[in-house]
Amino acid sequence: MLEKLQYLFTHHAVISQNLMWVCFGIAVAVLLFLDLFVFNRKNEVPSFVHTLWVCAAYIGAGLLFGVFVWYEEGTKKAMEYFTGFLVEKSLSMDNIFVMSVIFSSLGVPRIYQHRVLFWGILGAIIMRALMIGVGEVLIANFHWVLYIFSAFLIYTGTKMALDHSADEEVEDEEKVKNSRIYKMVEKYFPVTHEIDGPHFITLKNGKHYITPLLFALITIELMDVVFALDSIPAIFLLTDDVFIVYTSNIFAILGLRALYFLLEAAVHKFVYLKHALSIVLIFIGAKIFLPWIGIELETWHSLTVTFTLLLGSVMLSMLKDKKNA
Repeated sequence: MLEKLQYLFTHHAVISQNLMWVCFGIAVAVLLFLDLFVFNRKNEVPSFVHTLWVCAAYIGAGLLFGVFVWYEEGTKKAMEYFTGFLVEKSLSMDNIFVMSVIFSSLGVPRIYQHRVLFWGILGAIIMRALMIGVGEVLIANFHWVLYIFSAFLIYTGTKMALDHSADEEVEDEEKVKNSRIYKMVEKYFPVTHEIDGPHFITLKNGKHYITPLLFALITIELMDVVFALDSIPAIFLLTDDVFIVYTSNIFAILGLRALYFLLEAAVHKFVYLKHALSIVLIFIGAKIFLPWIGIELETWHSLTVTFTLLLGSVMLSMLKDKKNA
């Protein structure tokens, strides 16, 4: 009788988990459909109000899915999801700045940037799935990998906090053009620097060339892999549940296109955000070592610390910008 009850509970848990994956897949498919055919069906620069509403819709969808996780899995899992979502969304701010520099350096007009970003985000969804899958296998077979993740996050956070490099856009554009990724794309692909409308590939003198749009897309995809090396270890140190890791990641990057158009001109004004992110990364990296000195943190502690640091940095940045105005 006991074995039968245990089987029923296990079977119910498997069905519930599968149902959650199905619901997640449907939600992502609907959001991508709306993004491609409803929100941005025309080749035009989105207005601020339109972008604000779309951005709010994506964030709302991510938070609503967290409520769904809360209902299905309980408070602990929901806190893990919300913390992961907040961390990933905050780390995406660096993506926004890099995207802006890439588009600027390649001369991609704003009217075509949303097309590049749609396919970029679609590629990021696939790439994140592969990287999270690899991370899961590594952790399942070599638990000590978590300590490597921790050390890497502490190193990254420290490096970010101590980085005093110039923030001038011209200098950053030169850094992009001189980067290994930029040179690698130019080395292995025939590239033209002329825009051919919304096309990724153009035909010139009987030969196909990559336009700046596809060049930007390839560069953004490769840069996303670099950024994922920070974000994925961070979320694995918050939870070992692959469902939470993947869903929080994807919901955080789904609205990245709208967030880009909303913040591209203002992201450099959040001067203290980088410092807050560095502390968050160091905090997450150090968490695994805290039990060694008798400190046990609950999941909600991570959410509270992360939210307080990020909100505080944004508010301080806005106050500083207001004083300098």
